Amino acid sequence: MGIIKPTGIIGAGAFGVVIANVAASKGKVLLYTRERHLAEKAQSTRKIRGYDLEPNVEMTWDVQELCDRCDLVMPIVPSTAFRKTIRSFAPFLTPRHFVIHGTKGFDVPIERGGDWKNIKLKRKDVNTMSEVILQESSVLRIGCLSGPNLSSEIRDGQPTATVVASSYQEVVDAGKRALSTDSFQVFGSRELLGAELAGALKNGLAIGSGILAGHGFGKNIQAILLTRGLVEMVNLGKVMGSTSNAFLGSAGIGDLIATATSEDSRNYSLGYRIGKGEDLQKATDGSLILTEGVRTLRIVNQLIRHYRIHLPIFKTLHAVTTEGYPVERALKFLMTYPYDVDVDFV
Repeated sequence: MGIIKPTGIIGAGAFGVVIANVAASKGKVLLYTRERHLAEKAQSTRKIRGYDLEPNVEMTWDVQELCDRCDLVMPIVPSTAFRKTIRSFAPFLTPRHFVIHGTKGFDVPIERGGDWKNIKLKRKDVNTMSEVILQESSVLRIGCLSGPNLSSEIRDGQPTATVVASSYQEVVDAGKRALSTDSFQVFGSRELLGAELAGALKNGLAIGSGILAGHGFGKNIQAILLTRGLVEMVNLGKVMGSTSNAFLGSAGIGDLIATATSEDSRNYSLGYRIGKGEDLQKATDGSLILTEGVRTLRIVNQLIRHYRIHLPIFKTLHAVTTEGYPVERALKFLMTYPYDVDVDFV
């Protein structure tokens, strides 16, 4: 599949606009927002939410237009809105389409503000975005965009690399053709599930890294959190059906380092405020909109119970973030936890 047709980007948030501008350096792009007035204004002013639009970016609010004109479609919307978005596009998506999503998180059957304490999630209730696409549409050739993708750095043209993962080589190739530039390198991977799990799980560890920094701890313990946390990511990934391979590359370690050390990361910044002594309500400025990391910690806490596995770092971060467990007690618990070996998954 060539790049004669436009690349379709669903979602005009910060990351969606940045990826649209990257793709616009390779060819035409159709950028979708469901708000007609916003699409029309952006088409006229060449700006949207403070971002300049590259000349090759065309705005649309028409679902059918995007599906008719584009073979490669890239949904980049929050995980909480992903299923609803795919349902709205499903009548116009066909097996000819390649769908590469850029959403890092899980889909679960609980609405915003729902009662997390009384819900019991099983694996069948926790879906990756590729699983949602398969469930809601007739699309078969699916991939994900993962890896260290801090949108502010990509926007500024700083050099970076990302991963397009898919079970289909033609989807990987399409992602490379659409997005690879001199400053934005695209690697391929066939480990779709692993890349999706790594992209979601690292958000919880990023909160933990921010908590340590906010509390005044140094890089040594931050490094231990991330390396031991990576082991827990791999172990959870294995029981969910993934191999360890994806966690050891750009979509795993690479994304984890970027997200868990940068002040441009919402999850790291949230953790930093919690580490400074704010509770979750205050740290989110009273908003009901949770970062992906908080949702991830709540979902992983459910999966720990479902699989009956020991993930002490994720379990403790859930307690600190959502239950107000003291940081000092949490660190003491983790420092004395009886780990048997350092690495046991290679």
